[in-house]
Amino acid sequence: MSFRYFVLLTPWLVFSLGMAGSPSDLSDKKAGPVYRDLAYVAGGHERQKLDLYLPAEGENFPLIVYIHGGAFLAGSKEQGVPLEYVRDGYAVASINYRLSQHAKFPAQIEDCKAAVRWLRRHAGDYRIDPNHIAAWGPSAGGYLAAMLGVTGDTKEFDKGEHLEFSSAVQAVVDYFGPTDFLQMDDHRLPGGMVHNSPDSPASLLIGGPIQENKDKVQKANPITYVSPKDPPFLIVHGDQDPVVPYHQSILLDEALRQAGVPVIFYTVKGGGHGTFRDPNVPRLTREFLEKHLQGKNDNSGKPK
Repeated sequence: MSFRYFVLLTPWLVFSLGMAGSPSDLSDKKAGPVYRDLAYVAGGHERQKLDLYLPAEGENFPLIVYIHGGAFLAGSKEQGVPLEYVRDGYAVASINYRLSQHAKFPAQIEDCKAAVRWLRRHAGDYRIDPNHIAAWGPSAGGYLAAMLGVTGDTKEFDKGEHLEFSSAVQAVVDYFGPTDFLQMDDHRLPGGMVHNSPDSPASLLIGGPIQENKDKVQKANPITYVSPKDPPFLIVHGDQDPVVPYHQSILLDEALRQAGVPVIFYTVKGGGHGTFRDPNVPRLTREFLEKHLQGKNDNSGKPK
């Protein structure tokens, strides 16, 4: 990757690697056991592991599957985990997946689906409610969370073990993830990342320049799979994002609404690629998860 891309990605990586808390944040009575490096693929790649954080008491915990960002070439399950939700009675699984230097698409979504199936297979062992699972991630993680949401009704990316268990999720929190790689440069900001370049994160994910591999890219685009069967979505994006153009979330929002899928799309005015200071973002996220994983009423999804 060129120095130009490294400079553009630096704030993105800083955000996705330090978005939320650290394991030390769990040192209170509401936090329970932490299970690290659980292999969701037996004998698999070193990246095919997850960490699982559980509340101290209770059972049948709704589950948040957190997927880190990092341009498909960096990031780790230890970073950016929304640990504050553990205190509120959620189980949180933070997953690693094979990066683009390890394997090309569709390895990344295959890994995420394998992790969800593994978690359902072992739901009883960890007091997890297998019927209330949300996928949540920023940037590349938002893309993978969206892919989990829109491909729950297809078996195309279900490979490996525990195929008798579904990889579908019941809710998606997509923070500024790509949705149609082929349109990214059509709407990029001046000086923003050039995604059509052969050394861009998107091209490295696909295995070649995206405009020269349109069939592969179409298969990798979340908007390809949108259907009325998809779960509710919360989409958050800054309108000054220099890495993933804001228009990417407009595309997904429009496709979901046209399919009749419940969606909340929140724009962070003046927001870049993460590092948001808008208090509506955590509030909307919490209300969305409470509604769709815990069955609580929300406040219509509108900023206060």
